[in-house]
Amino acid sequence: MREQTAERRRLAAAVLGERAAPAPAEPAAAIVRGTVLDATPHLLVLATATGEVRLLFEAATTFWCGRETGASAVRAGDDVVVRCRPGGWVAERVWVRIARATGVIAARSGDTLEIDAGHALPRREVVVPYRYSGRLGVRHPVLEPGYLFDAVGVWEDSAFHATLPVTTQPPYPVWDAPPRPPARRRRAEERAGGVRLSGTVAWYDPAHDGAAVGGGGAGGVGGGGGEVGDGGDGRGAAAVDGAGRAAAGPPNGPDPRGDLRGAAYPALDPASGHGGCDRAESCLHLPLMSIGTTFTLRNDCTGGVAALPVVACGSAAAHFCDRCTACDSDAQGRLAHLTLMSFLALGGRPETGCFNATMVVG
Repeated sequence: MREQTAERRRLAAAVLGERAAPAPAEPAAAIVRGTVLDATPHLLVLATATGEVRLLFEAATTFWCGRETGASAVRAGDDVVVRCRPGGWVAERVWVRIARATGVIAARSGDTLEIDAGHALPRREVVVPYRYSGRLGVRHPVLEPGYLFDAVGVWEDSAFHATLPVTTQPPYPVWDAPPRPPARRRRAEERAGGVRLSGTVAWYDPAHDGAAVGGGGAGGVGGGGGEVGDGGDGRGAAAVDGAGRAAAGPPNGPDPRGDLRGAAYPALDPASGHGGCDRAESCLHLPLMSIGTTFTLRNDCTGGVAALPVVACGSAAAHFCDRCTACDSDAQGRLAHLTLMSFLALGGRPETGCFNATMVVG
């Protein structure tokens, strides 16, 4: 519940001060998500969680549907995310049926993979189409159990088709990952200024990724869900088939979970009731936080800054000790997985999959 998260932040601010628990805030960005009701060469009509929205196309509007495409790719019934030009309802860029699968390969049968996203979530089925297998194979050469997988793609015929890898797969399975480096002792003046870490952030989609928000049974936010969150009682979760896999296909109609703002975080404090978050050993020395805790995040590529709440367990993020090429940075390791809408609000491009970031806690 959003009220529960707000109450947790209020209590933290009362004990630690407003600086340690800032109110959630994001840069002003015109981002709209909804289900297509009608599309013409010049107009897009969407059903959103708050009502009908009409957006205009112009000659400079760009479209992505597994690859760069045109307005003809938009069909009635499609789930779309639109970034609009400032100050108006003119679409700047449209992402059509975009989806992502992140985690450890659990099984393979032909061109179909099963991805384990962690935290007791149902496995995600991923189809690797032949025409995209070469592109995926450049950065994901081993599509076998135990190896990491992270790719974006599209919903096609009620199945997720991977089209573009968004990181380089490590050359070893997760059980052979090297130990992380020892933590550097922080000076007193650094401790007084809060914890500051550089790394990368990725995104996940609460509307498609099939778990209630929250961690280890703790109260969630807005009844929503995420790739790496689990409310413990299954409410708001996607359907699961008899084999424990997430049911295929995007949501039917606008799903309010798709507008969720916040982050799935891989280092939840077990003392706060989140012992069920199956934390892997990250290459970053992340401070412990709880559901409802807010932190400040800066997009090092654009300069955008936001105060974001932790809304879910992000255990999958801890497996990745990768770099992001969105801009010039040597930082590696994932700080968090932002919800798709928060990632866009901070200037991220979903098809790129990541951006370099600086996190401040406390």
